[in-house]
Amino acid sequence: MSFQYLKPNKSTKFKDRHTTKVDECVSPYEEGMQGDVGLVGLPFSKTSISASLASEAPAAIRKALGSYSTYSGERDKDYQNVSILDFGDVPVHPTDTSETLERLKTSVKEMIDTEACERYIMLGGDHGVSFPSISAFQEKFGRIGVIQWDAHHDLRNIDDGGRTNGTPFRSLIEAGVLKGEDLFQVGIRDFSNAKAYADYATNHGVHAYTMADIDDHGIHFITDQVIQILENKVDCIYLSVDMDAVDQAFAPGCPAIGPGGLTARELLSSVAKAAKNPLVKGMDIVEVDPSKDFRDITSRLAAHVMFRFMYN
Repeated sequence: MSFQYLKPNKSTKFKDRHTTKVDECVSPYEEGMQGDVGLVGLPFSKTSISASLASEAPAAIRKALGSYSTYSGERDKDYQNVSILDFGDVPVHPTDTSETLERLKTSVKEMIDTEACERYIMLGGDHGVSFPSISAFQEKFGRIGVIQWDAHHDLRNIDDGGRTNGTPFRSLIEAGVLKGEDLFQVGIRDFSNAKAYADYATNHGVHAYTMADIDDHGIHFITDQVIQILENKVDCIYLSVDMDAVDQAFAPGCPAIGPGGLTARELLSSVAKAAKNPLVKGMDIVEVDPSKDFRDITSRLAAHVMFRFMYN
């Protein structure tokens, strides 16, 4: 039987012949494929110290890719030929956190070992996923520098609760994966951290730029300064974007929202500026909780962070 309008198993989504949406450039990875950007989901948020369904973020951010075109009007350039290989999501263990962290590290390492792409994006999950992810990049590329956009230091002690989303960078430093002097934190916010962790940062050579620093010097000046320091010291640069670095007005779907943070434009322009450097090989986007979001504001901003990373 033929239908006049019905199309079983086919999308009824409107298609403009002149417009390419970003999700149309995504292909599931198969052995031997080559692309421009690799994508993997790390859907784990059981280590969050506040209630979080950030495990649902990879799916929400992927969905948001379908809302935007590949054309940049500011640059008058269409990026429809930039291919994205999706390696899927890492299956987490239902109860064993250590096993899950090992699975995350193994999967990220396996992805970059394919050498299928020049750059890779990891979609968290809470910020705890940065520990295994950055560890995998360090094993592959050598000395690693990290630019962390965040309201928090994430240098909490491990004794009080084990490895959580508040401990990834302390874990990396104490494991010898990351030198404190190679960690640059951008957007550290007032009344969001303990003095003990600010002191830990100082004592280990971590470079922490507060919102007051950004007010005084501007996000572009600070981003340029960070890149200039790192590019002369490390083998690889990794970007870690905690979405709670952004003011709660622009990113309501974060477990730890707060006022006085970056604007959406500040985050996007800073990521874009950093991503231009050829040493930048990977980026994670973390702390998006779709269950707390409003009209997908935070997931859509995360998608735009991806665009600034991919389209340079």
